[in-house]
Amino acid sequence: MSDIFSRIEHSRTADEVVQQIESLILEGVLRAGDRLPGEREMAKQFDVSRPILRDALKTLEARGLMVTRHGGGTYVADVIGEVFSKPVMELIVNHRKAAADYLEYRREIEGLAAEYAAQRATAEDLALLDGIVARMEAAHKRADPAEEGAIDVEFHHAVGECAHNIILLHTLRSCYRLLSDGVFTNRLVVFTVSGTRDVLLEQHKAIHRAVVAGDPAAARKAAMDHITYLERAMAEAERSGDWQRISRLRLRQRTDSTETSRKS
Repeated sequence: MSDIFSRIEHSRTADEVVQQIESLILEGVLRAGDRLPGEREMAKQFDVSRPILRDALKTLEARGLMVTRHGGGTYVADVIGEVFSKPVMELIVNHRKAAADYLEYRREIEGLAAEYAAQRATAEDLALLDGIVARMEAAHKRADPAEEGAIDVEFHHAVGECAHNIILLHTLRSCYRLLSDGVFTNRLVVFTVSGTRDVLLEQHKAIHRAVVAGDPAAARKAAMDHITYLERAMAEAERSGDWQRISRLRLRQRTDSTETSRKS
């Protein structure tokens, strides 16, 4: 994390430093868990005294935006984790309708994010997306569902960042946090369904192509089609899992019955 802070041009006060760091958190430049540079380096980048920097960091910590960990170091706090409280997350886990509602919500909001991304993505944004898609293709060749799932979330994070809308960005992050925390534990099952991995890769690439081409309508459609497909794939995976479970139970029951009949 080098040179992301700008020199304070006017009144060199703690408030100026606080405002700049808050903006970086809002814009998604600083993310939960990111470690800030050392005090000396930060003071140099801001061009403020170290006492002023300390006052700014104390203010940010008091606001719950920064945490100081034992052993040294100041980190961006996990502010996204507060969007869904633990009781609400447990409710989502225990009610199957929540998964359907989650995907319905994602279809609309990701369609909007992709549309904005196609309109607003910068050259740097596109370079970031290019790198993620390249890693996605490499993971696909390795056929590692866990890795593919992780990069899947990273890709959607990046599209949200390309939209350059603060509220949209943090709303999406709160949604993806449910995936990262394992609330929807069956999400990786779709990567094991025959043919699904190839389709998902092509859909991500379609979103990427539309954003790169600057085509908002195509980007929105590609993102929404992707979620619609996910809905069908997850339902199919769930049905298939139920069928396999019932088949195993049926086989076990009939095998046990046959063994009992032989013994008697």
